[in-house]
Amino acid sequence: MLKSVGFLVLFLLFVPSGYAQVGINTTTPLSTLDVNGNLSVKTLTLNGSGSVTLINDGVYVSVNPQATDQEFQLPSPITYPGRIYFLRNINNTNTAKLTTAAGNFFFKGLTSGGVNTLYMYDNHYRTLLVISDGSNWTVYENYTP
Repeated sequence: MLKSVGFLVLFLLFVPSGYAQVGINTTTPLSTLDVNGNLSVKTLTLNGSGSVTLINDGVYVSVNPQATDQEFQLPSPITYPGRIYFLRNINNTNTAKLTTAAGNFFFKGLTSGGVNTLYMYDNHYRTLLVISDGSNWTVYENYTP
């Protein structure tokens, strides 16, 4: 009995608590993950097809529609709260139709007027940053007139 109590005390002393901060290239992390240096994320190119092309992998995604209004679909923001995608239409001719499996797209700062489809084309919504808030996608656009 005394051995098991001693083991429990040692275990509690040396097991880290549930709150931890991880630092990469820093000895004093100030956030849950603190990176002092460069960060690389998975990038990929998705070519459009005759059916809906699902976006379910990567962070920086180049969409390449092979015909006008080919559909690229984000996953449900409900399933992936906090998920971030950088999306860019790399085709200079064809429009990419962006949809979501659930929820709507709301442009930054708006609480009404959400839409379920966006069209990405040359000089308008060419590059988008979308972030799941757990219900919808918040859209940050890079508009070039």
